[in-house]
Amino acid sequence: DLRKLKKAEQTGKSKKPSSISQINNLTLRFYRSKSPKKKMFLTRTEYDRGVNTFSPEGRLFQVEYAIEAIKLGSTAIGVKTKEGVVLAVEKRITSILLEPSSVEKIMEIDDHIGCAMSGLIADARTLVEHARVETQNHRFSYGEPMTVESTTQALCDLALRFGEGDEESMSRPFGVSLLIAGHDENGPSLYYTDPSGTFWQCNAKAIGSGSEGADSSLQEQFNKDLTLQEAETIAVSILKQVMEEKVTPNNVDIAKVAPAYHLYTPQEVEAVIARL
Repeated sequence: DLRKLKKAEQTGKSKKPSSISQINNLTLRFYRSKSPKKKMFLTRTEYDRGVNTFSPEGRLFQVEYAIEAIKLGSTAIGVKTKEGVVLAVEKRITSILLEPSSVEKIMEIDDHIGCAMSGLIADARTLVEHARVETQNHRFSYGEPMTVESTTQALCDLALRFGEGDEESMSRPFGVSLLIAGHDENGPSLYYTDPSGTFWQCNAKAIGSGSEGADSSLQEQFNKDLTLQEAETIAVSILKQVMEEKVTPNNVDIAKVAPAYHLYTPQEVEAVIARL
């Protein structure tokens, strides 16, 4: 606008501005036209960074990414019977220099509760430690063991706290999924949790990289009249189908809750594999 005004003044086609205020108005209009317009909407990248911001489609991308991360983890299978619950997990031993016993994929929460995991093990440890504190506090306060459902609920309450406050430790969802097996006054039970803090009760469930094929096999082979020994055989045989390596006591962990938690020794795992 200023350049047009000067050109018009030189050719005599325009009158000179009558006041300084007119010149100031022209200058202001010129710079306003050059200034960037304020963005009205967030981009996809900005929705990606926000752990508690919904996209226009109603999606939380960080939670979806955490669920995808679990699909890269090792396969874990849980099977519930009338006698108790069996957990079987693949252990990925990436080097011969690694001590197999140091890779923990099944952990004890209380005397009557255990859990198998797939995803980021460090995140799983945080959740398990929280669940252990909750169960011990409940036992100390009320003189009775905490139910499996209440323990799962307490654990999922922590999983829901991502993006809360300014704590860096809670700045993203937990990248882990759990199979929680337990035995309480209501009998044996199996729960499945995901990074969104949601949990479901299941008769049988598989998580991890081989979960799709394992779930299909579980639907074909599961029935409510299974014995604990049959559940062990089914869980390990399905692991054998989805694992890339040969099943051995070094790369498989097995545990049961019937009614107390028990992690199998390598000799007991070998005995289960021998039945296949």
